[in-house]
Amino acid sequence: MSAIKIERLTKDFGRGKGIYDMSFQIEQGEVFGFLGPNGAGKTTTIRHLLGFLKPQSGHATILGMDTWKKPKEVQKHLGYLPGEIAFPNDMKGMQFIEYIARMRKLNDLSKAKRLIEMFEFDPNADLKRMSKGMKQKVGIICAFMHDPEILILDEPTSGLDPLMQARFIELIRNEKKAGKSILMSSHLFEEVEGTSDRIGMIKGGRLISVIDPKDISNAENKTYKIEFLNAEDFVSMQSEVFLIKEAKPEHNQLIIDISDENINELLLALSMRKVRFISEIKHTLEEHFMGYYEGGNNHVQ
Repeated sequence: MSAIKIERLTKDFGRGKGIYDMSFQIEQGEVFGFLGPNGAGKTTTIRHLLGFLKPQSGHATILGMDTWKKPKEVQKHLGYLPGEIAFPNDMKGMQFIEYIARMRKLNDLSKAKRLIEMFEFDPNADLKRMSKGMKQKVGIICAFMHDPEILILDEPTSGLDPLMQARFIELIRNEKKAGKSILMSSHLFEEVEGTSDRIGMIKGGRLISVIDPKDISNAENKTYKIEFLNAEDFVSMQSEVFLIKEAKPEHNQLIIDISDENINELLLALSMRKVRFISEIKHTLEEHFMGYYEGGNNHVQ
């Protein structure tokens, strides 16, 4: 049984806003990155998983339970970090954490205390005086402290400095090792690529691609930057049959795309010319994502 399963989920708010025919599933122990710009439909999808919205068609289940029909049962197994957190103004950080713990009937705060230490959080500070980053730490602690089976995280590192972002990634990896299933919505490529087993890309409320990030770095097509010692070799190389993505005559540089099976032909051509250097340009998740957005591809791969 999948930890999270969404089947043909549709919620049309009109004027192109909403989600349409959304389908994907997250297996137990898997981190699923949900990538897209603001307004693409990530939060709307999450609200369906939390039981806050009723779908027009399709359905969503968590641990086999319909999220609209059994929201209370589903909530018992969830840790949720919203994209925008609203806090009361009359509490200190620890008072709020204890309040959430009581709501969850949680008596053991040992994990909360470990997270307070991990994120160097001052629990005695007033919520109303906290920075965005401090409030985000409160949200993270409340989402993780009851050790839930399923974690749904909406823009989880918003407001965190680079050190705390690194601590958060460490936390995600530890939770994954413990067998937790995690949906992490974000628009930050490095965050998603560094933690996810699979990544779903959303555009205009539709899922356009689901990929394994390892497939990007291990792609058969490679890109190389080559700089020649003289203009003659730079010019003559362009008469070869390789796909040239970019030429920089002021530096005698070429950017060439080539498949693994043709690498020997490239090396042979370069052996007949004077080369200053050759380096591989690694393909990135951002490049893959922008290819879908700029290329107008709207089909799940």
